[in-house]
Amino acid sequence: MPDFHLTFLGTGTSQGVPMIGCFCPVCASADPRDKRSRASIYVQTPECAFVVDTGPDFRSQCLRERVGRVDAVLLSHSHTDHIMGFDDLRRFSDLRRVDNLGGLPVFAAPEHMEDLQRVFAFAFNPKFRFPGYLHVVPHVIEKPFRLGETTVTPLPVPHGFMDVTGFLFARGKRKLLAYFSDAKAIPEPVREAVRGVEVLVVDALRHKPHPTHMSLDEALETAAAIEPAQTLLTHLCHDLSHVETEKTLPAGVRVAYDGLRLELGK
Repeated sequence: MPDFHLTFLGTGTSQGVPMIGCFCPVCASADPRDKRSRASIYVQTPECAFVVDTGPDFRSQCLRERVGRVDAVLLSHSHTDHIMGFDDLRRFSDLRRVDNLGGLPVFAAPEHMEDLQRVFAFAFNPKFRFPGYLHVVPHVIEKPFRLGETTVTPLPVPHGFMDVTGFLFARGKRKLLAYFSDAKAIPEPVREAVRGVEVLVVDALRHKPHPTHMSLDEALETAAAIEPAQTLLTHLCHDLSHVETEKTLPAGVRVAYDGLRLELGK
């Protein structure tokens, strides 16, 4: 049976799709795959369940996908579309309190952890350890770590004026998933680290080049260089229709959508 279950909670850009005040064909589309909430994934393994990023749609994403357990939180970076649902982790924090499991572990690079501790200071403050309050335990990440039997390797990639964290997830000798939701490029050392991964999830914002995100062509070039078994495109804006974009893609590349589930591993 597969032991690594991946669910796309969100696949959209910072403003989501449909975008407020826009009535373009994609924003007005009836195809549910064109309804994109802010980018996030949920992973379940036999040992634990964890999320990457908690954007402003996190609560509704959890309700939609019936997420009932979160044992850890991974943060790619501290932009608002990736952290502003952080307080909605309160429910999972309460469930851990009932089971005497302590605070909810949160993993982030040093500069992004600093931002998180500033914006959500109460969650890190030992004075606020009451039921209903979020209680987290920070883990600053600069090298690989483990969540159960999954080895998580943080991989810094450029996102315009800052670096953000991509993640490689492996179980045993198998590179199962590489996740880069926000990236202007994947540098060669990072490409080498994830080369041959089973599933590559990569930023593909739009057709036109962008200063902080990969375009569709840049994402496809990156995927061809890494040679994954399968590539899924995420963090898409309203320039890209699901159906029309998929018609143009090479073999092995698909457009991810909110609610897409994959089973990897055994």
